[in-house]
Amino acid sequence: MPRIRIAAAQLNLVVGDLAGNAERILAAYEQADTLGCDLVAFPELAITGYPPEDLLLRPAFVACSAETLDKLAARTGRLAAVIGFPEAGRDLFNAAAVCANGKVQGVYRKHLLPNYAVFDEQRYFSPSTIDGPLFVISGTKVGVTVCEDAWSPMGPIVTQAAGGAELIVNLNASPYYAGRLRERETMLATRAADAHVPVVYVNLVGGQDELVFDGASMVFDEGGHLIARAKQFSEDLLVVDLDARPGFRRRLLDPRGRTSGVPLPEVEVSEARIGGPHEAPRVEALLDAVHEVYEALVLGTRDYVTKNGFQRVLIGLSGGVDSSLVAAVATDALGPDRVVGVMMPSRYSSEGSVTDAEALARNLGIETMTVPIEEAHAAFTQMLAEPFAGTEPGVAEENLQARIRGTILMTISNKFGWLVLTTGNKSEMATGYSTLYGDMAGGFAVIKDVPKMLVYALCEDRNARAGRELIPRSVIDKPPSAELRPDQRDEDSLPPYPVLDAVLEGYVERDRSVGELGDEGFDREVVAKVAALVDRSEYKRRQAPPGVRVSPKAFGKDRRLPLTNRWPG
Repeated sequence: MPRIRIAAAQLNLVVGDLAGNAERILAAYEQADTLGCDLVAFPELAITGYPPEDLLLRPAFVACSAETLDKLAARTGRLAAVIGFPEAGRDLFNAAAVCANGKVQGVYRKHLLPNYAVFDEQRYFSPSTIDGPLFVISGTKVGVTVCEDAWSPMGPIVTQAAGGAELIVNLNASPYYAGRLRERETMLATRAADAHVPVVYVNLVGGQDELVFDGASMVFDEGGHLIARAKQFSEDLLVVDLDARPGFRRRLLDPRGRTSGVPLPEVEVSEARIGGPHEAPRVEALLDAVHEVYEALVLGTRDYVTKNGFQRVLIGLSGGVDSSLVAAVATDALGPDRVVGVMMPSRYSSEGSVTDAEALARNLGIETMTVPIEEAHAAFTQMLAEPFAGTEPGVAEENLQARIRGTILMTISNKFGWLVLTTGNKSEMATGYSTLYGDMAGGFAVIKDVPKMLVYALCEDRNARAGRELIPRSVIDKPPSAELRPDQRDEDSLPPYPVLDAVLEGYVERDRSVGELGDEGFDREVVAKVAALVDRSEYKRRQAPPGVRVSPKAFGKDRRLPLTNRWPG
C-alpha cells in the first residue's frame, strides 16, 4: 500500500440544519483538499447532526438528508469523503457514504445499534448484516465502520481486516462523560493491535441538548499505538500520513492474522494523489480530569444557548457556590456582556451572601439587577394567612421565598427573551433538596449532573487557572445554606456532602441497593434515608430543565424509573 493522507474532520454540527451542516462539511472538505489529503472522514450522521431522534420518523427529513448528500457528492473531486447520513430503502440505516469524483461511490451501513444509556438507535434504524465493501482509495483498501461497530471485539473491524482491509475508518458521535476518553483510547488501541490495521477515529464535537460531544478524534497505528489526537471540545482537522505495510508484516508474524477471512468486495474510488510534505502527526495534550468537566459545561452551555437563539442568560445570584460556578461557566461560554446576574435578597440573606454575589459579579464583569423579595413575601404571607390559620410555619413558607425568586427570574426572562440558567447541583437534584417552580424554574440546568463536592473542585480549578480569586474565597469556604430561615445549613437536612455524594454515586450511578451499600461499609441508616429521598424526588426531576451530562449516569435518559413505584430500593 502506498502512503495515504487522511483527515479527520471534527465538526460542530446542528441537528436539523441540513444546509448549514453541508456548508461546514464542504468547507472542511476544501481545507483537506488544499492539504493534499486522499481521504477526509466526517462524524456519524454528519448530514443531520446527532442525535436527530424522532426527526428520523419524518419522511421529508430523511428525503432531504439524501438530497443534501447527493449535492455534497456532486462537489467532490479526487479527494474521497466519508460522510455519515441516514439511508432509506425498505428500512432505515445509520450509514456512511464514500463520495468522490462527483458521486456517491458506495455505502456502508452500521451493524451494531446501541440501545442503552442515552442511545435509542433501535427505535429508528435497522442493523446491517452485510460486511463491507472495502473502498480502494489511493491504492489502499479502506474499511468503514460507524461508532458502536468498533466496540465489539468480534465486530466489523475484525471482519473487515480479515477480509482484506488495510485501514479502518470509524465515524462517531460519541458523547462525553468523565473518563470516557480513556475508555475509547483503550478500546481503539486494542482493536488496532488485534486486527493489525491502523484505525482512524473521527468524533463529533459540540453540545446538543443535554449531550456534549468532546471531539478528541484519534489515529492508532497497526500496533495499537496512539499516533495522533485532535483537540478536545473544539473543532479541528486532524491530518496524518499512514502506511499499511507494517500491518502486513505484523499479520505474517501473528498466526491469528494469517487466518483466512472471506475476501470482501472492493470498490475503486480514487487513484493516488501525490501530496506535498506534511508535518508530523500531532497528539494534543489532554486536559486534567476537573478541567475537562469544566470545559464540557462551557461547551454544553454555549451551544444550547447559541443554537437555540438566545442572546443573553439570567442567573439568580445568591452568593453561594453553586450560582457562582454557574455564573463563571456562563461567562466563559458566552462572554460577560451576555450574562445578567439577579440578586433577590430577603430578611434571611446574610450580609456576606449579598457582598459575595456583588464581588463575584465584579470579578466576572457581568451586569447585575437587584430585586428584593421582602414586599412580595409579605404580600403572599398576608394572602395566605386565612388558609394557613392555625398551622405552624414550615417548609411551605420557606419554599415560598424560592418560588417568588423563580417568578421574578421567569418574568424578566419573559420580558426580554433571555434564558434562565438554574443553579441546582446533582446532589440536590438527587435528594429533592430544591423547590419545584422555585429554584428549579428555568430553561437550562448547567450543573444538574455535577455533585456538590465536584462543584467545589471546579471552583478551585477555575480560580487556579485564573491566577486569582475569580470566585471569592468566602463563597467557597462558607457552609452551604439555602438561607430560607435563620441560621439554616444544608447539613440540617442532609448528610455531610462528602458522605452524601459517595452514597449517591453508589445508589444512582452504580445501581447498588441499600443492602449492598451497607455491605460496602456505609451507614445503613444514612443510606436508607438518602435512598428514600432519591426515590420520592423522581417527580421533581421529571419537571427539571435539561442540563449538561458529565457523568456515566445522569438523571433523564440515562436513568428511567417509574413515578408510581413501591419498590423499596
